[in-house]
Amino acid sequence: MQTPQPVSASPDPDATGSIAQQQLRIGLALYREGKAADAIAAFQHGLLEAEKAGTESTETLSELHAKLGNVAAASGDFELASVNYHAALTIAPHLTNCWCSFGDLYLRCGQHQRAIDLYLQALKLNPRHWAARANMVQALMAAKQYLIAKAILIELKGERPQDARIHHLLGKTLFELNEIAPAIASFQEAVALNPQDAESINWIGALKQTTGDDEAAQAAYAEAARIQPLISRPAAKQPADFRVLALYAPFGGNTPTEYLFQDAFFDTDTLSLFASREYDTATLGRNIQLVINLVSDADQTEALLPLAAELVDRLGLPTLNHPRRVQQTTRDAVAHLLQGIPGCRVPQALRLKAGADCSEAALKAMLPFSSVALARPVGTHGGDDFEKVEDVAALAAFLSQRPDHDHYLIEYIDYLSADGNFRKYRFIFVDDQILPYHLCIGRDWKLHHINTDMAHQPWMQQEEAAFLDDSAAVFGPAQFEALHEIRRRVGLDYFGIDCGLDASGNVVVFEVNASMLVHARNEGFLYKTPAVERVKRAYDAMLRKLAAGTASN
Repeated sequence: MQTPQPVSASPDPDATGSIAQQQLRIGLALYREGKAADAIAAFQHGLLEAEKAGTESTETLSELHAKLGNVAAASGDFELASVNYHAALTIAPHLTNCWCSFGDLYLRCGQHQRAIDLYLQALKLNPRHWAARANMVQALMAAKQYLIAKAILIELKGERPQDARIHHLLGKTLFELNEIAPAIASFQEAVALNPQDAESINWIGALKQTTGDDEAAQAAYAEAARIQPLISRPAAKQPADFRVLALYAPFGGNTPTEYLFQDAFFDTDTLSLFASREYDTATLGRNIQLVINLVSDADQTEALLPLAAELVDRLGLPTLNHPRRVQQTTRDAVAHLLQGIPGCRVPQALRLKAGADCSEAALKAMLPFSSVALARPVGTHGGDDFEKVEDVAALAAFLSQRPDHDHYLIEYIDYLSADGNFRKYRFIFVDDQILPYHLCIGRDWKLHHINTDMAHQPWMQQEEAAFLDDSAAVFGPAQFEALHEIRRRVGLDYFGIDCGLDASGNVVVFEVNASMLVHARNEGFLYKTPAVERVKRAYDAMLRKLAAGTASN
């Protein structure tokens, strides 16, 4: 290793004390002048001189190490920073700020529990240390220790009620604890203190949307985008591997990213899209290696997807889930797209426009199938407003409940298993992989994990675990070939399928889109965790591949 050479700042009129003390002052002056590399060299030279003399005070030695750690951390040299923080604290374990700075370093590196341990060391010395408490909150939140984070934030809020950032963090913590109304109130308090806080306003929009207050949600999203068109979030640890631009529909269906973006190794700029606005691609594309199109619900975002597609084309960057591909994932489009796949049954689907004649005679004439029908309003998911109707009279009655809304009329294909249960399988397609995600088993044709008895039936859990561990034991070569053909025809980089198997072993398609939720909240079903983590690893690998420009077209 090359020996650091003495570096001089502007002439030091107070050239007193040892060489190590002089180099400490020089290093601090150089750093104030913005010369970080020279400051590091000065601190290192001071340490060498102190080692030669062998008589330097522990105060000077610890301060040289601590300041060197601070400048190295600010310069992105985390290894050098870690070595010197450790040395400083070995010499002088009473340095509260140094413990806190050491914790900050591990927080930036994504080692959250280690950061918490270091912040606790600082708080042993000074229980009221503001930075140690405030920064430990972020580590606690990253480690999902939300109850402790909430308690500390309430304490901090009491001490500094005018700190908008504390209100914002409390809002996020309350959301994670499913305390929605208090979370909204905390974000509103943050905005009252800082009216330019676009991130808190975005949160208000998202939470208002979940409570059904669509008007307030729309207003919040629009105001946030007016203040700050791009919301930037750093990678979980620095430096980031690359930077992505995420396209988001603030009042439509998007690919859920809470888990997929967890512990992100990339910086993210999120752009909320509005049909009435124009976007400068020269500004948006600066330092971006990958575009991730999160706009995923082709029905809810029908007006936005052409804008997103045109924007992606102008950016000319590698893109995950091109919007034009997403446009092909409405229920009626999927029914047409997937017809004719061997070993695959795709229900016929008809989109009925609002205001159409829904009389029994008209329905009989327009339905492309004569069997039992499934009916649901366009743009809905899950089991709400989704019914199986046995005849046109019942269908006409269902449609009359929401005459101002488009509806899908879908052919019902029976998928009852021989044991009298229905089984719905979900796969996630990631790049060229087809990964099992879950299996629902129940007595009702309308299956969702939450409305089954799987939490109380060990045999159901064992069957799901076996499927997740070896899906090829359930879906044979012919069935997997059908899934691969579905992947080829849909053409998205990332999406999911809900499907079943009929009595003949054909794959019965229920739904295909990029809006399906992948999450790590598997309480009571911990056997699911390895399958969920496989999806995350595959997703991360796909992002790296796309960002490197090596993805296949």
